[in-house]
Amino acid sequence: MASTPKAAPTKEVYVVFEGPWAVVTDPKDPNSVLVLAPKTRIHRDLFVAASNDSTLQPGTYDLSVPAHGAATSGPLDPSFAQVNIDAKNLQRALDDKSDRYVVRLPKPEAYVAARRYRSRLGPNYPPDAATEQNYASSVSFLYTVNTLNGFSLAGAPDTGTFNPLLFQLDTPTIRFAIEPVQADDPKDVCNTHSREAFRDTTKFLGLALFLDFPNDPASCHEKDPQKAGSTKAAAGAGVSRYPLAAMYLFFHGSAIDCRPPILFLNPTP
Repeated sequence: MASTPKAAPTKEVYVVFEGPWAVVTDPKDPNSVLVLAPKTRIHRDLFVAASNDSTLQPGTYDLSVPAHGAATSGPLDPSFAQVNIDAKNLQRALDDKSDRYVVRLPKPEAYVAARRYRSRLGPNYPPDAATEQNYASSVSFLYTVNTLNGFSLAGAPDTGTFNPLLFQLDTPTIRFAIEPVQADDPKDVCNTHSREAFRDTTKFLGLALFLDFPNDPASCHEKDPQKAGSTKAAAGAGVSRYPLAAMYLFFHGSAIDCRPPILFLNPTP
């Protein structure tokens, strides 16, 4: 009697996004997800890494995933910040060439909070204390596959070209990271980088939304770069069109200093 072939063992692969990212269902394909972020002067260029890696220029990129389990249909973990966005503002951000990164990938089997940080989030400044929780500040997309072969990245940078990248996964993780140019000053008790990063992200998306950290001194509100007219805001506002210095491309650490919540966007007419 012939034996029944054994099913190939399954493997869990996590695609991790670290930095000032927003997640939204692809308006043109309900089975795909777009993850987008602004390019700013306070962050290094986007890089992607598995066992091999590549630095990415602003543009749109497509991550191919081998056959995997069914896409998630359940509610999001409450640690993910969910916000409405005008559909026109979303399209404007997607079309904002040279100033944004967009990664398209299949809708995952689960969204997993990879890191959480306690903060407050709301449409008024400072956000109400009732909004305080441990928001997810990085997210993992989970795929269950039968093989680690077949993960690849194709892209259309806004300038130049991109050679398709076939990932080697010696460990089952692919990491997309936008890291701070500089680590937080140990004397800075205000999470200034994270406040500035969130300001740039909400400006990019056309959102009226503010971030606060409950464990920071109340005096931090006086110089918060999210507030119009603050010295820090005037000095650092806006998205940079200029490439970062080459020295920043040689080191890829952990984005522990960038703590804004990952935003899950719900487009509205």
